[in-house]
Amino acid sequence: MTATTIHVCSLTKLEETVATTGARHVITLINAGTPMRLPATISHNNHLFLAMHDIVETVDGMTPPGETHVGQMLEWVRDWDRTTPLVVHCFAGISRSTAAAYTLVSALNPWRDEIALATLLRQRAPSATPNRRIVEIADRLLGREGRMVAAIEAIGRGADAFEGTPFALEIEAAP
Repeated sequence: MTATTIHVCSLTKLEETVATTGARHVITLINAGTPMRLPATISHNNHLFLAMHDIVETVDGMTPPGETHVGQMLEWVRDWDRTTPLVVHCFAGISRSTAAAYTLVSALNPWRDEIALATLLRQRAPSATPNRRIVEIADRLLGREGRMVAAIEAIGRGADAFEGTPFALEIEAAP
């Protein structure tokens, strides 16, 4: 595993994924109050917790992904030293975390083609259905002019699954 890799998994696969990859940085995107235990090898300074529900429209009593969440994630990843891999997880490893990984790779590799990256995401994660709201916000913040949204729409909804299979996306060196 290279240090310039972002691994995606569900909450139930977090400990295993961190152990297998040697990751020392984790981004969590789950509902506030969801019980979770941070792996012992992850310091609290290397963990970003973003409390949000997996929704795309505003629903009373629920926290939708917002510009603050996506902005915090983009700012936080800039401080990732890339000496070890990064793990991004949500509850099922299907929607919020796949949107976050797509966002982070797009941010760290601004030259990468949105459709090619979305296609790679689909190949690596057949069940991935990236949260549209996260992708829309990231598209706007990164100045992608709708290309990220269009690319995710092009791959469509992922295969039905209760839990996604862990996968990875690589951060490429600048051309």
